[in-house]
Amino acid sequence: MESQAVSKGQKPHAVCVPYPAQGHINPMLKVAKLLHAKGFHVTFVNTVYNHNRLLRSRGPKALDGVASFRFKSIPDGLPETDVDATQDIPLLCESTMKHCLVPFKELLGQINAEDDVPPVSCIVSDGCMSFTLDAAEELGVPEVLFWTTSACGFLAYLHYYRFVEKGLSPLKDESYLTKEHLDTIIDWIPLMKNLRLKDIPSFIRTTNPDDIMLNFIIREAERAKRASAIILNTFDDLEHDAIQSVQSTLPPVYSIGPLHLLTKQEIDKDNEIGRMGSNLWKEESECLDWLNTKPQNSVVYVNFGSITVMSAKQLAEFAWGLAATGKEFLWVIRPDLVAGDVAMVPPEFLTETADRRMLASWCPQEKVLSHPAIGGFLTHNGWNSTLESLCGGVPMVCWPFFAEQQTNCKYCCDEWEVGIEIGGDVKRDEVEAVVRELMDGEKGKKMREKAEEWQRLAEEATEHESGSSKLNFEMVVKVLLGE
Repeated sequence: MESQAVSKGQKPHAVCVPYPAQGHINPMLKVAKLLHAKGFHVTFVNTVYNHNRLLRSRGPKALDGVASFRFKSIPDGLPETDVDATQDIPLLCESTMKHCLVPFKELLGQINAEDDVPPVSCIVSDGCMSFTLDAAEELGVPEVLFWTTSACGFLAYLHYYRFVEKGLSPLKDESYLTKEHLDTIIDWIPLMKNLRLKDIPSFIRTTNPDDIMLNFIIREAERAKRASAIILNTFDDLEHDAIQSVQSTLPPVYSIGPLHLLTKQEIDKDNEIGRMGSNLWKEESECLDWLNTKPQNSVVYVNFGSITVMSAKQLAEFAWGLAATGKEFLWVIRPDLVAGDVAMVPPEFLTETADRRMLASWCPQEKVLSHPAIGGFLTHNGWNSTLESLCGGVPMVCWPFFAEQQTNCKYCCDEWEVGIEIGGDVKRDEVEAVVRELMDGEKGKKMREKAEEWQRLAEEATEHESGSSKLNFEMVVKVLLGE
């Protein structure tokens, strides 16, 4: 089919398609804003479910956009519901893969039939929404895939097929989930060292050969080869080896992160585009006023992201562990944090910590992690959280939940030297001990120095004209322009 590269004098038009979960929408919106700042017309495509959640959390006019930056939506194929929670991830992966291509192609057709917008000239899609590649190939336009994971996490995903070939996944039965088996050395992924089976993203630890996520990741990793380029929200100094290893097997791979630093450089936060937000829960910004009253490095920030769930017992252990530290803390507790129940901390805990804590159900995390009062971060090691912590110079206590969070945790603790891991089976004494170490101990001090070093390197990558991420983003623009 005839290529629809941008013709002279015509504005390029990028269609951006995030995977429908908070941690994927946030960085994709930043990419969309950066492209808009480079003169692209942008159409941002959420699922209907998340489009409606954004309207609820940010107000009925939040998605009106501007003439050159519009929001559209397509159905995800799942039964309709208006619950305010991330949908079931395996079901969502299966459904988007099967049901989204047709409505997406219809949307592209509608856009191209409009007189007042330029025709679609390129697509930027989440790596887990690779059905969009079929549409891009049909239209004859370039497509860049955005994998929102760390480079080390992505590299592990690219080798999932080998775990299956080697008989390491799926596990034969539950008895293989022992510490001994999970300590199996994995030394055959190029440029990844000192790895054990437990450090590999969680989806391989299944006993079901038909596991949706295992097969989904293998398929999406294979399809990534069809993209015009791959972008990653990381920077060369941080993940040099992993990026190199990915580059040896895939189309051009560009690290363009940390995206929140790059957008801070390029986007005026007070104009309409700058003010556009993507939080699916209502943000409570009062926590920033509270932090303004606290001394430097004195507050522990606790947030397990948008997907992690835990048991009521684990929540109580975290609560009493935090209480025992005597430290001030800001804790974000989503309403759906406890599996199958309302997230409730013990009332005695609330009484005991009344004068040294703030609880919120959601917050503007980038601002929190760059606040001077924050001294440490208890995190699930999602990639956005990990990167934002590094950019704030904040060391971490790591409690990974699923996906490539285990890999991020391994790198935080051993490669980047900014984290301490706590066991999956939460015990209050351990929570107390590691938080004290983080805030006051010798190891905590070293981790903070290391985090501040990564902060400086992240700023160099995004702020200097010759910064690696800044230069890489220019290359991505050329790819999208078909140059």
